Amino acid sequence: MLTESGILELVREDRRNEAIAALLPLYRRKVFGLAYSYLHNRDSAEDVTQEVFIKVWRALPTFDGRASLSTWIYAITRNASLSALRARRLHASLSDPEVMAEVDQSTDAPTDAEVDAAALMRMVDALPSKQRQVVMLFYMQEQSHEEVAAMLAMPIGTVKTLLHRARARLGASA
Repeated sequence: MLTESGILELVREDRRNEAIAALLPLYRRKVFGLAYSYLHNRDSAEDVTQEVFIKVWRALPTFDGRASLSTWIYAITRNASLSALRARRLHASLSDPEVMAEVDQSTDAPTDAEVDAAALMRMVDALPSKQRQVVMLFYMQEQSHEEVAAMLAMPIGTVKTLLHRARARLGASA
């Protein structure tokens, strides 16, 4: 696996396809996790992940190195996720076939494990936005404090504080 400097060397040599091929295994899961933390929908997160890597491929030649490559990719992911959220809000409707399919699926009798998982997700969804994102990335996507901080462009101390507050809220809700 190439390091960030190796990937940037490929870009300087105008070998963008090789650079993106090296980036994908390094960042795909993290990009998906960040997108999912915003969107709470696997299909939407996969769409955003694909969109992010297309944007990265197109913009690689203009990457100026002021930020690390990972920070740059996470910023693109954050912006694409927020754009997808805005677009989804504009188009949400009960006549939407996707929404109706989710309603139809929800009529099946859930198992006890599904009930527990659903209850936990409702509690996590009730958290303030920043706390919810940190919990989703740290616990559900198994990212480190440092990775969460880079993905959300915040200091590690802030990530730890948000996790502490989220755990306190979830403990009080239980």
